[in-house]
Amino acid sequence: MEVESVENWKGKTSAKLEKAKAEEAWAIVKDFFNLHKWYPTLPTCYGVHGTNGEPGCIRYCAGFDIPSSDSCRSESVSWSKERLVAVDDADRSIKYEMVESNIGFKSYEATVRVIKESDGGCVIQWCFSVEPVQGWVFQDLLIKYHDGLKLMAAKIDAEIAN
Repeated sequence: MEVESVENWKGKTSAKLEKAKAEEAWAIVKDFFNLHKWYPTLPTCYGVHGTNGEPGCIRYCAGFDIPSSDSCRSESVSWSKERLVAVDDADRSIKYEMVESNIGFKSYEATVRVIKESDGGCVIQWCFSVEPVQGWVFQDLLIKYHDGLKLMAAKIDAEIAN
């Protein structure tokens, strides 16, 4: 029997923040259990294991943006449990992995980084690697992440400006 090797989809997107300084955006990004406050299509996010911000902690996220594999109904809630793998304050980055979901991902890893810009602003960069999901188009997934990250950046900027 031969096992076909499947190359993971690898994506990278970023969004510029105009008002937030890197340190301000970093404080928000590293708050692992509270992504729902900033990510536009994620109404639910909370800790289910461990201490927020410490490697090994796990969060539960639920929303309506990515279709779940449980049902084709539009009201089906997509959910995942994600483990924080690493936090690097010097690099302003977090790495996490999906440990369970109904979305269809068999493997998923991501790194979110806040990059300081020379003009005083910053950029949030989101890199991910996921095993391809049958019936999905990679470009559509990348666009969802890009659009969501742009909205998240705008929400953080609006909060910082107030």
